[in-house]
Amino acid sequence: MLPVLLAVLLAQTPASNPRQQGVPIGKGKTLPVVTLSAPSGGWTVDRMMLIEGTVSDTTIDPVVVSINGDRYLMRTYRGRFSRKFPAASGKNVVTVMATNQAGTARTQATSYAQIPPVPFKVVLTSDTDGVYTDLHLYEPTDASAKDGTLDVRKMAHVYWADTASPSGGTFFLNSQGGDFDQPAYGPYLYIHRSPPKGVYLVATNYWPSGDKAHTVATLNLSLFEGTPNEIRRMVRIPLATPGTTRVLAWVNMLGDGQAEVFVPSQDPRPKHGAWPKNLDEALKALQSNGDGGGEGEY
Repeated sequence: MLPVLLAVLLAQTPASNPRQQGVPIGKGKTLPVVTLSAPSGGWTVDRMMLIEGTVSDTTIDPVVVSINGDRYLMRTYRGRFSRKFPAASGKNVVTVMATNQAGTARTQATSYAQIPPVPFKVVLTSDTDGVYTDLHLYEPTDASAKDGTLDVRKMAHVYWADTASPSGGTFFLNSQGGDFDQPAYGPYLYIHRSPPKGVYLVATNYWPSGDKAHTVATLNLSLFEGTPNEIRRMVRIPLATPGTTRVLAWVNMLGDGQAEVFVPSQDPRPKHGAWPKNLDEALKALQSNGDGGGEGEY
């Protein structure tokens, strides 16, 4: 019942303010029916998991998808939704929820993936349609960290315009109904199946469109997923200034299945000796270099 109440409250936007507020709900007055055609359950050896199905109320856009508790928004097209996500090693519980004026309907499927664990996975979404919350990854290189200091300008920058990761990471463009250049909820995806040791930077660059003024970006970060060393963090941050680049998280891969995460908006400054001592100065250098395509508000 709570999701229904929240959805109704979010939908009650004054007529004088045309901007989208929160997640919209469908216009139908009959409880929708959600059908999952994939995953179908059982076992799989595929590294990517297809989430596909239909919703009877074609005015519902988006549907809410939960994968092992991580929440995403997925666009629908004439009542259909489809997107591949990196599968977790072991159990993958997929829940899809659709809300209209009659309430919230849901369906669920569980798939077990017999695949190696994923050491590094990033999923970025936003709560507003019609905006770009571009994902930017900065990977360590042989030249980026020396003598306990970090030079962000010498890190490998992986993003929508340059998806090639020198160390073997995989960047997935934001696919929306077959189009890779449409503003929407996301998700923006990045995985690395063999991340080298060193410091990584996860950031987002915000570009609204039309009458959209602000959004909330949500980062779901998973390290060593499906292992006893699993680390999961969720970061939610408001974005309002066009062109702004915001740091979401630093990740320090320490080797031997160990890592530390530093979220500037949530965590105290890390004290482990493997962290560079000049994080603030490194970000200022990145800002002055104009990297990331935005104003560099860190």
